[in-house]
Amino acid sequence: MTAREAIARSTVGRTLSHDNLIRRLLQPVREDLKHTFARDLRKWLIVAPIVGVVTGLLITGIVIVILNEVGPAILGFFIRNHWAMIPGVALGFLIAGLIMQYMTPDPDVHSTEEVIRSYHEHEGKMELRSFLPKIIAAVATVGFGGSAALEGPSIYGGGAIGSYLWSKLRRLRLTARDRRIMLICGAAAGMSAVFRAPLTGIVFALEMPYRDDLAHEALVPSLIASVISYVTLSAFLGAQPLFQFVGANIYTRHDLYWSALLGLIIGIVAMIFVITFRRARKFCMGWGAPHWFKMTLGGALTGLCGLIFVYIYPGVLTPLGADYDAVRMVLNEHHSSGQLLVFGGLKLAATLFTLGVGGVSAMFVPLFLTGSAIGTAFAQTIVHSAQPDLYAAVGMAAFISAGYKTPLAAVVFMAEATGGHAYLIPALIGAAVAYAVSGDASASADQRLHEGAREEVEPEV
Repeated sequence: MTAREAIARSTVGRTLSHDNLIRRLLQPVREDLKHTFARDLRKWLIVAPIVGVVTGLLITGIVIVILNEVGPAILGFFIRNHWAMIPGVALGFLIAGLIMQYMTPDPDVHSTEEVIRSYHEHEGKMELRSFLPKIIAAVATVGFGGSAALEGPSIYGGGAIGSYLWSKLRRLRLTARDRRIMLICGAAAGMSAVFRAPLTGIVFALEMPYRDDLAHEALVPSLIASVISYVTLSAFLGAQPLFQFVGANIYTRHDLYWSALLGLIIGIVAMIFVITFRRARKFCMGWGAPHWFKMTLGGALTGLCGLIFVYIYPGVLTPLGADYDAVRMVLNEHHSSGQLLVFGGLKLAATLFTLGVGGVSAMFVPLFLTGSAIGTAFAQTIVHSAQPDLYAAVGMAAFISAGYKTPLAAVVFMAEATGGHAYLIPALIGAAVAYAVSGDASASADQRLHEGAREEVEPEV
């Protein structure tokens, strides 16, 4: 072997040894990176913004049609002509009932319930052929004075968009499991946009499928889609909170005790209402009458609730419609405790008649509004507080927490939608007490307990 060959062989040996050393040093780095990016979150940086933009545009259209056009015109006519409340609401419900009976496969499946059922039973797949009829039925239900708000069509619309886009974006390496994630992602985007509250949208959508747990896998996509959806709607309609407190935003230690008592009271009221609602809903679903007839009857009874209230307390406050103006009036105007309690009772009755017969929407805002009315009356008659808005905030959070089994979303919504961030602690106390007192009674029949909780409550065989 020549000296040149020996030098070349030695150089090759050192190079190979050096390469092996580099490989050994980089192996842990590769393993760490593989573990870190095992879920492939990068695809959600593309998918979630698409869901957010499309959902935001849909919700913007719904808000403009119902809140800016149809709703104010019809409710203004009702206030000027009280006699029109019963036939007017009944007409809107008749339209919604005919649409649901003849243009959808099952008139009793829609809104939030359809999203929850799709998540648990159909791997996130939704029936999209009746998408447009259900949106129109929701416009007729809410726009003609039904005691409901826009979260129903918003959550349904967002969930349907997420489910639909899954089939169009499969090339981005989406798995079958990702369809459920996109369903919740769209629902969160819809909630975020309609209430201009992105954190509420995220938390509510994650809490929605379960009574006692979260859909953890949808957290990051829901976060992205909710923010994008909120920004999309805000570009057209502004970003200001829907409702605004006027109080001083301070509280004392004694207010915390009173908040717990208010949560106890509202938890009992919510439990009674939810059980009554579920029984009424079951009866209506089993009743053999045509769906349009049940809806028309429910519309007439809803209108009657509005007529009774304006007959006792003449004015612009009424338990009918999408509720946004009513929330502002309860929060920012003075009303007697008697008026507030009557309003809250008739609001719950109108909600029962609207949604119990199959109205196309949900009761998030009706519960929110009823809680604020009860909380304000509690502050005026029992606590004699100079800050009724504090107890209105606690009442809002407590009623949503007890009625929908979404305590975190209830408190976050109160803070985002009203600007009452300083009331978070009292609201948390009231929401926690109401949640515990109301047990497992939920307005949603399709919410489930997580696996561990089911094993605890199931009897041994």
